[in-house]
Amino acid sequence: MPTITKMYSMQEASQHNTREDCWIVIDGKVYDVSSYMDEHPGGDDVILETTGKDATDGFEDAGHSEEARELLQTFCIGEFDPSSPAIPELEIYSKSKGTDYSQKLTALTKQYWAVPVAVVGISVIVGFLYLRKK
Repeated sequence: MPTITKMYSMQEASQHNTREDCWIVIDGKVYDVSSYMDEHPGGDDVILETTGKDATDGFEDAGHSEEARELLQTFCIGEFDPSSPAIPELEIYSKSKGTDYSQKLTALTKQYWAVPVAVVGISVIVGFLYLRKK
């Protein structure tokens, strides 16, 4: 008698994208690997990068052993529904990472380049006028 498994869309799987609640899709099956994040030899970042997309190629390319494949089966919670629409690639943020203000400032400076140029221009003009008065 066939076993009926729950079907999950990529959208559903991608909503579980944190260390505490992480689902991945490999070979048409959905796995809840939340409890394995600390034990994964490659680190949790490798797994978190695969949420929201099919991780089959990455899993195969890593050369996992037969033991790893058997262990993976213990985390299976259902099957992937290929008829569901695909979602765009997600950017995953770790809650434990601190905010890097220098990167944000650099990005803003690139986006609003006129502000630093105006500040430098005004400084040069003021300096020139000050020296001319003397």
